[in-house]
Amino acid sequence: DGWCYLASVMDLHSRKIVGYAFDRHMTTELALKAVENAYQAQHPGPGLILHSDLGSQYTSEKFAEYMEKKQFKHSFSKKGCPYDN
Repeated sequence: DGWCYLASVMDLHSRKIVGYAFDRHMTTELALKAVENAYQAQHPGPGLILHSDLGSQYTSEKFAEYMEKKQFKHSFSKKGCPYDN
């Protein structure tokens, strides 16, 4: 009963889902689980670019710390413009 949220990570080159996570709550931890699952599956090097919207999960300090730790770059959609996702 109720909502279930899915966070997924797509490799834009292959157009395949390379990581995902789901939960009953949309939290930073859910987004981090999806990114970490993708990281474990693909083992990308430093400099990977992760593109997301401006949701609070992705703009949180905890998410920014994870991205910095992995030496990833974070790209965001323009405010109010979902078409570039």
